[in-house]
Amino acid sequence: MVANGRFRFAIDRGGTFTDIYAEQPDGSVRVLKLLSEDPEHYRDAPREGIRRIMQQFYGHENNASEAIDPSVIEWIRMGTTVATNALLERKGERCLLLVTAGLVDLLRIGYQSRPDIFDLRASKPGTLYESVAEIPERVRIVSAATYATMETSQQQRLVASRTGQWVEVLQPPALDVAQQVLRDALEKGIRSVAVVFMHAYAYDAHERLVGELAQTLGFAHVSLSSSLTNMQRIVPRGLTCLTDAYLTPCIQRYLETFRAGFTDRLQQTQVELMQSDGGLCPLDAFSGYKAILSGPAGGVVGYAKTIYPLTAALSPEGQARPVIGFDMGGTSTDVSRYDGHLEHVLECETAGVIIQAPQLDIQTVAAGGGSRLFFCSGLLQVGPESAGANPGPVSYRKPNGQLTITDANLVLGRLQPRFFPSIFGPKEDQPLDVEAARTAFASLLRQVHAHDTERPPMTMEELALGFIRVANEAMCRPIRSMTESRGYDPAQHVLACFGGAGGQHACAVASNLGMSTVYIHRYAGILSAYGIGLSESVEDLQEPCAWRLATDLERAKSLLNELEARSRGTLEARGIPTTRIHCERFLHLRYEGTDIALLIPETTTDADEHDYVAAFERAYEREHGFLLPERSILIDNVRVRAAGQSALTMATSWQTKAATSVPESTTSGARALASSRPGVEASLQPLDRVAVYFADEWHAETPVYSLNELEAGERLLGPALLVEPAGGITVLIEPACQATVLADRSIRIDLPSTTRTVPKRVDSTALGADPVKRSVFAHRFMSIAEQMGRTLQRTAVSTNIKERLDFSCAIFDAKGGLVANAPHIPVHLGSMQDAVRRQVEHLGDRWQPGEVVATNHPAMGGTHLPDITVITAVFQNKRPVFFVASRGHHADIGGLTPGSMPPFSRTLSEEGAAITCLKLVENGVFQEARIRHVLEQAGCRCLHDVLSDLRAQIAANQRGIQLMNQLIQEQGLDTVQCYMQEIQQTAANVVRDLLRQIAQRQGRPSADGCWQLTASDSMDDGSRIQLRIEIHQEDARAVFDFSGTDAQVVANWNAPPSVAASAIIYCLRCLIGRDIPLNQGFLEPVSIRIPTGSLLDPRPDAAVVGGNVLTSQRVTDVVLRAFGACAASQGCMNNLTFGTEDMSYYETIGGGAGAGPGWHGESGVQVHMTNTRMTDPELLELRYPVLLRRFRLRPDSGGRGRWRGGQGIERELEFLQDDIQVSILSERRVFAPYGLAGGQAGARGYNWWLRRAGHGQADPIKHRPFSDHSYQVINLGNKQSIRVGAGDRILICTPGGGGYGTPLEDDLETATEQGGLVCEPEQLQ
Repeated sequence: MVANGRFRFAIDRGGTFTDIYAEQPDGSVRVLKLLSEDPEHYRDAPREGIRRIMQQFYGHENNASEAIDPSVIEWIRMGTTVATNALLERKGERCLLLVTAGLVDLLRIGYQSRPDIFDLRASKPGTLYESVAEIPERVRIVSAATYATMETSQQQRLVASRTGQWVEVLQPPALDVAQQVLRDALEKGIRSVAVVFMHAYAYDAHERLVGELAQTLGFAHVSLSSSLTNMQRIVPRGLTCLTDAYLTPCIQRYLETFRAGFTDRLQQTQVELMQSDGGLCPLDAFSGYKAILSGPAGGVVGYAKTIYPLTAALSPEGQARPVIGFDMGGTSTDVSRYDGHLEHVLECETAGVIIQAPQLDIQTVAAGGGSRLFFCSGLLQVGPESAGANPGPVSYRKPNGQLTITDANLVLGRLQPRFFPSIFGPKEDQPLDVEAARTAFASLLRQVHAHDTERPPMTMEELALGFIRVANEAMCRPIRSMTESRGYDPAQHVLACFGGAGGQHACAVASNLGMSTVYIHRYAGILSAYGIGLSESVEDLQEPCAWRLATDLERAKSLLNELEARSRGTLEARGIPTTRIHCERFLHLRYEGTDIALLIPETTTDADEHDYVAAFERAYEREHGFLLPERSILIDNVRVRAAGQSALTMATSWQTKAATSVPESTTSGARALASSRPGVEASLQPLDRVAVYFADEWHAETPVYSLNELEAGERLLGPALLVEPAGGITVLIEPACQATVLADRSIRIDLPSTTRTVPKRVDSTALGADPVKRSVFAHRFMSIAEQMGRTLQRTAVSTNIKERLDFSCAIFDAKGGLVANAPHIPVHLGSMQDAVRRQVEHLGDRWQPGEVVATNHPAMGGTHLPDITVITAVFQNKRPVFFVASRGHHADIGGLTPGSMPPFSRTLSEEGAAITCLKLVENGVFQEARIRHVLEQAGCRCLHDVLSDLRAQIAANQRGIQLMNQLIQEQGLDTVQCYMQEIQQTAANVVRDLLRQIAQRQGRPSADGCWQLTASDSMDDGSRIQLRIEIHQEDARAVFDFSGTDAQVVANWNAPPSVAASAIIYCLRCLIGRDIPLNQGFLEPVSIRIPTGSLLDPRPDAAVVGGNVLTSQRVTDVVLRAFGACAASQGCMNNLTFGTEDMSYYETIGGGAGAGPGWHGESGVQVHMTNTRMTDPELLELRYPVLLRRFRLRPDSGGRGRWRGGQGIERELEFLQDDIQVSILSERRVFAPYGLAGGQAGARGYNWWLRRAGHGQADPIKHRPFSDHSYQVINLGNKQSIRVGAGDRILICTPGGGGYGTPLEDDLETATEQGGLVCEPEQLQ
């Protein structure tokens, strides 16, 4: 008996169900599951669950409307999805956002990348604020180098910040403006406000002044970015602050409702809420932004506190094994990892919002029991769409039910209606409908047979099991990402399975990953609630700093001591004795000049610099694969996490089941559990014997056992089903697996050990049409390409690759044909394949094992010179069997201007180092001298970064090779190569289907049996791009004929043929509109004709730097125009570079997306052929001598139409030092982005140089704050390079998107608000 005469409740209020674990006054345990929303029967599920449990325990009725007496409740611990649901459904509090003047749309634009690169809508989640206003205020951080050059009088005007940096206050906050804005919001009924100012993490005085004003005026909730998460990067910090203002009032209202159901409003009862970081906090300290992952976090704590210690107890060596958490629900699956400590991340994205706060590292994949099943062009597809609860799976007996994973398990006998809740049908009293599921599968089976006519027919069971295998592979991808991509072997982990649907898939998922053991906790169906009950109360404090580890460690330790004292004091105030409090202390360390800080724990209180350096280097090398010993280590942040229990924690599983006394420690308790009874064969009679389908046959006599009746120590040999009908839990024990029942009736499943053998040679023809393997291999290939990308991002050092994500990784077959390209940068799609093939042709037999080749020449499949492709061949039997390649945009490779993007280059040699073929690695040795010579000869300004990034590309390739070799070892080379061809052919078939659909919409073909589509457009210099698409009826092939395109120009917007191929692949993939493998097959039914010597196929020595970033966008617009898909987008990447001989910066600026049939164009987003991120404004100003004066949407720049084009961006930079070279490379400054189907054109773009002049002239630029001097306004045209001085500014106004469809009559009235009027230069005056 473990309770002390009172109840303890641990509750997880999920989106569909509320799970409750209760320890009752007599020591017994009660578990309850309720619908989270059931307004006909109760107002609040957690309170109703408490009422029912207490009512049943005491045996008397209690009306649901009566208040509950909490005097018999010791504590309540709860996690809730109230905040998550409000965020997902955009049903939070009405709130006002106040930002630094000039940045009004910063949190709407974000980093300007689009979530799905193949979505022509380019749609992003909606904003959280109802109203936004700019407050004139500004500070800047003064670097140590700048401070040293300042005169004493200037230094005296600076203010010391909380980080130790010097701050210059350029303008104090205009409180009169803030007061008026706040009063206006109050009049509208807005009572919540978020305040987000530049560099407030370091200097928070301005935010505090405005926050105090808001409180004085009567705002109910005020969120300051600096008080919530005092870390660099204004975009995630601002979004976190906004999320808090949006969600916390909702949470507070819900909690007030919850408390109102108790007689004393729980004033004398300990109530704690679960946070995303895995810790509890009291009611009055709970914030919305910390609640997003509260339910999943409870599951992580649950298996960390129960399964992890068991792995040590059951190990002969007594060594704990790391655990992978596998939480499979109805719509998605969450995966996590635990190896002795909770793994936190400081930033994650949920529902399109970046949250910057400590939270458990939990990755989600859209595959769950309710995931829908599709057959598309030869592939089995699972999700991402979910049937949800309504209409739900076909077997749920609701109208319009949809075929799901649940139905597949039902058809295979892995779910048994008799042992599943009978809650379906009109009266909610019928079981799952097996026949409905079989009927739906029969219909889908006919589609499969119609597609694969040459293959022997599949059975219904083979098809259902095929979908299960595809789903399992999809769920393995995030697990591989969490382990393999970080240097861990998944086979060395055990799998902790929980969630409603996980038990049916656990054995197969573990087998796919090479794991040998699966644990399924007794309370697997409610493990999140159980884990919440086991959690500790937490106080997590951090402070920013800008110190050097070598000189400022003692200052950091002093701050750690201060934070520890504060956090301990907070927990003691919650009633936690000092003896039960333990603290973890961390430093956030990073190399100087890099962005990613690592959280390094303090091992001992007397740890010195060498201890921290050693720990940092170990962590950095494991994460990134290399060290930067020549760079200083900086301290970005210090953090203390204090945790403790205010009362004895609720009993762990083995404590409740131990026959005698409670063990003293977790480990000894686990050993007691493990050894409580020797393993014996199950003596229990099964509830039934049923038919279950495994592999290729039915097992007609599969026993079904009740989980509640199993005795500790019993062993069950698979196949078997373990069921708990009341909770809807079914655990599948696969053949040859053995399940052991532990003392608390948790289950350990041991998988059979397998010895890898060389697979037999297979008949490719026989394999060729298997849609199941085709689909599984598509997942594996894409997963490998994605992991290559993660490796490259981690190991690179440059901003372009690590932060802007300007790179791509791919796998190629033995001939250089693209097999899988992770969805990185669209302009790389077809061109990387061309680059690999050209090297195969060029080197032939001279390509030897152990060699890595680099190339960037346009004549060899390159796009422009900054994009260097690194290619590695993999040999077997002295011949290459496949290739891997990575392409990255390098910071500088020489040429006329810093950043290697010269606006006026006329020949290729003026753009930097042109590499036809260079062996970067020979005999396993990096040829640094060779590549260094090439780069130095071209005038490379950032040689160290380029060399480091090339090493990162080599590492990414090596990662791809390791994973491909592993796949070959599992499946055999012939099988892998066969399915490389198969998925390429699948892509070709999908494109043919698309071409047939397009042709049918065109009506009758011409006399020669083909349809013709035409389109054209012009570059700003008048150079015309002409396209005629011929779709041939007989074989569904298309010819993309660019005859009539103008000749190459004596300028740099010539584009090599690979650019046109990439644009065509991209457009076809967008028009297909569903997730299919992206590979060479897209071009198999396509022929491309380009006149030699034209703009799209220039001479080898032609300048091309603008072709990749400008002409590629114009070709894409022309292709989409021919298909009538959407209006023109901004048609440009707005390439801005600046720098000196010692420094270089490059960015691309988003604009307006074109509208289409049924959607408005997105505003302020990267379009089509790029999707690079924008450097965070605070990092930009910290690293470079600039101030970001304006970053906002460009009003009225979207084209009018029935569907409006997206708005462009205004971006204004002020330079703080003399003699900086600034270059702009842009388009759509002459010819506006066209509208379609009656829609009007979007606004043209403009590039302005605001050159500082005398003080006697008037300032011609409206709405530009802090103007204490005047400017000469100079139009730079579309391409220009200038030298600016201190105080000069560059203002880039990017184009809007074209409108679609004839405008409605009232469009003129709403044009100003929504966008649609062309912005002309005179509007600047």
